[in-house]
Amino acid sequence: MKPVKHPIPEIFASTLNQYIQFIRLEKGLSDNSIASYKHDVGRYLTFIHDTIGLRDLGGVSMNHIHNYLQELTAMNLSTGSIARNISSIRGFHAFLMRENLTEANPAKMIDLPRQAKKLPAVLSVEEVESILSAPDRSTLVGMRDAAILECLYGTGIRVSELIFLQMDQLFFDIGFLRVIGKGNKERLVPLGEPALKAIQSWVEKARPTFAMAAGGGSGRAVAGGAGAGRASAGSAVSGLPGGAQTQNRVFINQRGAPLSRMTIWNIVRKYSVATGIEKHVYPHIFRHSFATHLLEGGADLRSVQEMLGHVSIITTEIYTHVDRTLLHQVHKEFHPRA
Repeated sequence: MKPVKHPIPEIFASTLNQYIQFIRLEKGLSDNSIASYKHDVGRYLTFIHDTIGLRDLGGVSMNHIHNYLQELTAMNLSTGSIARNISSIRGFHAFLMRENLTEANPAKMIDLPRQAKKLPAVLSVEEVESILSAPDRSTLVGMRDAAILECLYGTGIRVSELIFLQMDQLFFDIGFLRVIGKGNKERLVPLGEPALKAIQSWVEKARPTFAMAAGGGSGRAVAGGAGAGRASAGSAVSGLPGGAQTQNRVFINQRGAPLSRMTIWNIVRKYSVATGIEKHVYPHIFRHSFATHLLEGGADLRSVQEMLGHVSIITTEIYTHVDRTLLHQVHKEFHPRA
């Protein structure tokens, strides 16, 4: 939607044009961003001139700006739009001070409105099940894709953690993944039975064929010694850049090369479309669903925090607000005065 044009008071037109020229040269903004700045500041100047009756920008006070913000609120603008307007006004008054056109910035102490934190999108258990059952597990590609989808939902790992997952991070005997997350922090994440079987099937039955395409070794999962049940890549993908870490990636393509983020996106999109789910389905939605379904099932917040690899429990707490229906049910069932 194009910004609505406001007639700029002639007395302020030159100053506004100087400001627009300044942000165009100094900030290197896009034409759309510059148009938004011009729209926001132009509407503000019209208010200052026509409603407040000022002809000198040096006379603008914080109260005048608050009055203008009340006007924007009355127009039913979103919190995000009001925050953008405040930023535009702040920048304009900072420019006026920089050019010695005013002595103070009355907008400096205006706080941005706190925007409500957007709740993460999640899939229902039924929607997850339909996507996980979509790959044809009788084919090599289908085995790999099923393992990827089961891993995303069964462990809640991030896409970056998935594509860099190494063979020696799989512990089939104890049913765990050793995940290396943000800041190289390690954590152990349990593998449920469906995810474990899907990954093990991929590693033992399909991955060796893909690995051989790159001229490498067997890529089979082997058990033995202290790492009994741990997967081993052998010399799976020799000759590819990145050395041993690249060679030992769990998930590879048909040429034996590591998968990219975009490939994971395409895999998720392929099977979500195939199932006819109308929601926007993307890899990270499995992480959201993993956490939400655990909490809905009664898991404690600290355990979910550990499995997700969140440094702060506050980050995990957002998932407690996703299903308010469940909270009402719990309250009604267990509170003596519900």
